[in-house]
Amino acid sequence: MRPGRFLGGVWSEQSRLFITMKIIKAVIFEPVGCLAEFRAEEFDAIAARLFEVSGVSPSGSEAYWNLLGRIEGAGKKLSASETQMAEGLELQAVEQARLYEDVVPALEELKSMGVDLLIASSLSTAAVSRFLGKSSLASFFSAVWTRDSAGGIKAVPIAKAIESAAIPPGYAMVLVDTIDSIQMAKQMRTNSILMINDYDQGKRLAGQDPTGAVVSLHELPDAIRFVVENAKLPHA
Repeated sequence: MRPGRFLGGVWSEQSRLFITMKIIKAVIFEPVGCLAEFRAEEFDAIAARLFEVSGVSPSGSEAYWNLLGRIEGAGKKLSASETQMAEGLELQAVEQARLYEDVVPALEELKSMGVDLLIASSLSTAAVSRFLGKSSLASFFSAVWTRDSAGGIKAVPIAKAIESAAIPPGYAMVLVDTIDSIQMAKQMRTNSILMINDYDQGKRLAGQDPTGAVVSLHELPDAIRFVVENAKLPHA
């Protein structure tokens, strides 16, 4: 479950970094961990079948990003049967996923502000389409990029999302919730906004120097307004 606003200290420490940001034109979301809580079981099962590894990940996000790291590190191209297996388990994961309660109000507010909202995910198109349909979120997003439509995983869908938004990376904001996703956003020279889903994990990940951090998506519109207002101020 997404916790309440108990990490104000992280916001205080990170908010100074928002001052250096350019005006945000687009926010890019990965469903796993940022829009909904996913179980680890299905992603661990995919890893076990592809790489003959065993283990139980502490969260769905970590299981997901560990799986992506293994696929990328091995330079693995999935066969037709492996793709079918992975897609089937991803669809199971979507059915078990729980949408965070702050998602719809935050998306509505961001949309009313004129912020472009996009999906960039390493899930299959079938899984993302099912997630958006099940959650009634499809109408919020101007573009949806998956591993199938983008032709790759991790940074590839994000790069496609930024390209489709027709903005430089510095004007985009990417929601992140793992070390891997923070590092990836840095490499792409875009803004990484840590979505804190767990107290201890959030404190640890804040030490990875994301551009900023929020405890709830309710805070995201205000964070963007803060950047806009700061941009209006004279700077030495």
